[in-house]
Amino acid sequence: MNKKDLEQLDVDVRFLLANERTLLAWIRTSLAIEAGGIALAQIHKQHIAVGIIVLLSGAAVALIGYHRYIVADRSIRNHHLPPTGSGPTIQVIGVVAIALLLAIAQLTFLR
Repeated sequence: MNKKDLEQLDVDVRFLLANERTLLAWIRTSLAIEAGGIALAQIHKQHIAVGIIVLLSGAAVALIGYHRYIVADRSIRNHHLPPTGSGPTIQVIGVVAIALLLAIAQLTFLR
């Protein structure tokens, strides 16, 4: 092994494990959103499209989390700070959009 290979191996495992826990948090969030989409589609049959949108949003959260995991892993192994990225911003905008969509759907259901 040359010096560069040894540097690649000399990574604090705590950072790698923390990155893995962060991925698991993204997956938990994704599953919660997906469960909400399934429940919405089952309970409000007339708003099944909204439930499917929520379900697909959960899948998008999982993909964002996985992408962030890969980018952070590369950065950690190269001894750099990972870039901030736009994943959290996209997730917040998505959650707000879903909330607005659900509010509109609920208002139309009450009429």
